[in-house]
Amino acid sequence: MRHRITVSAAATALALSTLTPTTATGQSAETLTVDLASSTGAFHGGATGILYGLGDPGVPSRDVISGMKPRTIAQKPPDGEQHPNGDALVVADEFFASGGTDVYINSQDVYSAWPYQDLGIDDYIARLRPQLEKVAARPDRDRFVWTIFNEPDWIWYADWATKKDKFLADWTKVYRTVKSVLPNARIDGPGDSWYNHDRMRDFLSYAKANDVLPHIVTWHELSPYSLSDYRGRYEDYRNMERSLGIGPLPINITEYTNRRDTSVPGQLIQWITMLEDTKVDGQMAYWSLAGNLSDQSVRAGRANGGWWLTKWYADLSGDTVRVTPPRPNTRDTLQGLATLNRTDRKATVLLGGTAEPVNVAVTGIDTAVFGGTVDVRVSKATFSGYEGDAGQPPVVAASRLTVANGRVTIPVPGGDRLAAYRVSITPAGTGAAAADDVPWSAQHEAESGTVENAVVETHDHDAQLYTASGGKDVGNMDKAASRVTVTATVPRDGTYRLGVIYGTGGFVGKQALYVDDAHRQDLVFPATLNRGYRGRLDTPVTLSAGTHRISLRTSNPGAFIGTPSNISLDRIDLTEVTGPEKTTYPLADARRTGGAVVHTPPAALQSPQALTLNPGGKATTWVSAAEDAYYTLSTRWTSGSGSRIDVALSDRGVNGGELSAASSGTYAGSLTVNLKAGITKVTLTNNGSTAATLGTLTTVRAADTDQRSVTVEAETGQLTNATRVDWSQWASRNAYVGWLGNGNTLTLQRPEGTRTAGQYNLTVAYAQADKNTGHAYNTDAITRYMDTSEAGGRTTRAPYRHNYTWDGFWAETSPIDLTTSTGALTFGNNSGWAPNVDWIELSPLLVAKSVTPAS
Repeated sequence: MRHRITVSAAATALALSTLTPTTATGQSAETLTVDLASSTGAFHGGATGILYGLGDPGVPSRDVISGMKPRTIAQKPPDGEQHPNGDALVVADEFFASGGTDVYINSQDVYSAWPYQDLGIDDYIARLRPQLEKVAARPDRDRFVWTIFNEPDWIWYADWATKKDKFLADWTKVYRTVKSVLPNARIDGPGDSWYNHDRMRDFLSYAKANDVLPHIVTWHELSPYSLSDYRGRYEDYRNMERSLGIGPLPINITEYTNRRDTSVPGQLIQWITMLEDTKVDGQMAYWSLAGNLSDQSVRAGRANGGWWLTKWYADLSGDTVRVTPPRPNTRDTLQGLATLNRTDRKATVLLGGTAEPVNVAVTGIDTAVFGGTVDVRVSKATFSGYEGDAGQPPVVAASRLTVANGRVTIPVPGGDRLAAYRVSITPAGTGAAAADDVPWSAQHEAESGTVENAVVETHDHDAQLYTASGGKDVGNMDKAASRVTVTATVPRDGTYRLGVIYGTGGFVGKQALYVDDAHRQDLVFPATLNRGYRGRLDTPVTLSAGTHRISLRTSNPGAFIGTPSNISLDRIDLTEVTGPEKTTYPLADARRTGGAVVHTPPAALQSPQALTLNPGGKATTWVSAAEDAYYTLSTRWTSGSGSRIDVALSDRGVNGGELSAASSGTYAGSLTVNLKAGITKVTLTNNGSTAATLGTLTTVRAADTDQRSVTVEAETGQLTNATRVDWSQWASRNAYVGWLGNGNTLTLQRPEGTRTAGQYNLTVAYAQADKNTGHAYNTDAITRYMDTSEAGGRTTRAPYRHNYTWDGFWAETSPIDLTTSTGALTFGNNSGWAPNVDWIELSPLLVAKSVTPAS
C-alpha cells in the first residue's frame, strides 16, 4: 500500500480562523456598496471563457470544465499546425457536454509559425476551406464561431495607413468564403490586439457598407491598465455603434488577463467584474499550457484557488445589481459584483482585490423576499499556486443579522490581497447560522524569514511575471548553506499540515526540513513548469505548543542535496490537523433541475437551508478530495414513501449505490467510495415516487478502508517487445517501466482483492514530458494516452497530461469497469507512445452503503 496523509478539509483550503460579522466598522476598512433594489440586468455569465483552455479529450477533465462552466472557448482549426493539441473538433464534444455554448475557431492557427507566415490571402483561403467543410459536416455546425483574423493590427496588416485597403479587401474575401460554405456561420472580428478607435470606425463603416459586418465584435485587453481603461473603451465602442446605425452587436474580449492574474482570485475578480458589468463575453489568455483552463486547473482534474472563484461566478443566477467600489476603474483595488435571485431568495456578492478589511454595505433588502432577519456566510478563496490544488473554500464567517431599513453591513476579513470572497445572503433558516469548523492556520512569507545564501526576488513589478504571494519569493538556493527559516508559534501540541508554495525549473525538487535545528525529513517537490509557475506541497509535522524555527535547507545531515534543492520558495503555511479530512456542501447551493430551495427545512436535516427535488429532479455539486482515496459521502433527506436517491460520480452512476427507503420519514444515507484527488462532479437524482428534501452532502476521508485499494509495481509485470525497466531515484523502489506504447505492452495479473467484476478506479503513477518546442512563449505540451485491456473483457483508454519531467511521477485516477473476475490487464497504446509507469493501483468504486432512519 502507498503511504497516505490525512488532513482536514480546511487545511487544503488555506483557511483563516472563524469570524463573526457585526455591523461595526473599522477605520482601515474599505466599503463596497451593494444596492439590491437597483437591477443592472440579467446575469450574463460570459467572463470565464478560455483561449486553448482545452487540450485533448480528458485534459482537463469534464468535471473541472463543467464546474467552471465557460460559455465560450477559442481553439485551433481542424488539423491546425500552431499547437500540437487544442483542435476545435477534437475538444468540442466534451465542451458541449460540459455545458459550454460556443467554440471559436482561430482559423489562422492553421499556420505553424508565430506570428503567422504571410503567404498571401489565396494561400490562407486554400487552408481555410478544409476547416469549413469539416465543420459543415457536423449537425452542431452553428455552434462554431469563426475568428478569421487574429490580431491583424500587428500580424499582416500592422501599418493601417498603407494596409487598410488590403485588410478590408481580404476581410471581405475571407468573410464571403466562410459564408459560401456555411451560410449561417457567425464570424467575429476585427480581433485586434487592442482597441483602436480610428481603426475600429474604419472597419465598421466599411463592413456595414459592404454587408460584411461581424456577428460578434472582438478585440483583446492584455494590459494591466485594462482594469482602469476598459469601461471607457466599451462606452466608446457602443457610442460608435449608435453613430453608425449598427447593432448593438455582442462583444467578446477574446483575450484578457496577464500571467500575474490567472489562478489568482484577487486578480481575476477585477477582470470578471468589469466584463460582467458590461454584459460581454471574455476569454482568458493562453500564457502557459493548453488544457488547463488558462491556469485555473491543476494537473488534469484538480482545482486551484482561481478555479473556485470561477465556479462561484458560474453558480450565479438571477439579476446583477448595482455595486459601487471605493475606487471605480482603478487597477488592483477592491472590486466586486452581486446578483439577486428572487425565486431562490438569495443574494450573492463576489469581491476582492484588496488587502484591507471590507465592509459590504447592503441596501435595498426587500423584506418581502428576505424577511426581517438574514443569514450571512462569507467564504474565502485564496491563491494556492498555479499548480497547487485547493479544496472547497471554507466559510470563514457566518452570522444572523437583523435587517434595519432594508440594510445590513457585513464585515469581510482583510490581510490577503490575492484572495476573493463570496458573501451569501439568505432568509434566516433552521437552527443557528454557523461557519465551517476551520482549524487554526498561519501563513509565513519565505522572503520575510531569515534568508541565508539565497536571493529574495521581486515579482510584482511586471504583469507578465507569474504571481508570488507577497510579491516576492526566495531563489538561487544553489549553495550547500542555502536556507530559509521562519519563526512560527502554534497554539497546541499536535499535528500540523506544513504547506509550501514553491516552484522548480521543470525538475523534481528536494530540500531538507528542519524544526528547531533538528532534521525531521527530506521533502520531495513535484516538478512545475518553471520556478514562477508555483505548486504546493503538503506534509504533516508534529509540533509542541509554542514557538518553533522551521527551516528549509539545501543540505541534510548527510551532505549537500545538489541541484534538486535549487527551487524557489514562496510561502510556508501551517494548519492544525483536527481530524480526518471533512467537507460539507450545502445542497441549497447546488445546481439543479426540478427543485426549489427551502429556507426552513425540518430540523432533522441539520441544515439551515435545504433543497426539495421533485421526482426526476437532479442536484449537482462539485466535491474536492485531497487524495486518490476512499471517502464516505453522506446526506440526509425527508420524503414520503418510496424515496430513492441515486448517486453519480463524474456522470458515472454508482452501481448498487442507490439510497432508498420504503416508508416516509427522514433518513441518513452514506456511500463509501473511491474518489480521485481533485474535483469530482456529484449528481444526486430523485428517482423516487415523491418529492425529497435534502440538506447537505458531506465527504469524510475513510482511511480505515484504504486496504481495499491494491497497488502493484509496474516492473513486476510481464514486458513485451521493446518495453523495459528503467531506474529513477524518484520512482517507488527506484524502478519504473518505460517505452510503453507503439506495440510495446505491460501485462499484470489481477491481484487479490480485485478478482471480481465491477466498477473500479485505476490509479497510475506516471511520467511523460512530451512536447513541441517551437512556439515563442507557449509550452506546447502533448497528452499521451494509455489503453488498459482486460483479458476476456474490454479496453479502457485514459489520458495522461504532460507532468513537466521524465524523471518524476504523478498519480492520475480514471474509471475502469472490469467484466471478468480474473482477466489479466495489459497496458499499452497501439496508436502512439504511452507514459512511463511506476506503479498501478486498483480500487473498487463502492465498498460500503448505509441507510438508517434519522431523528
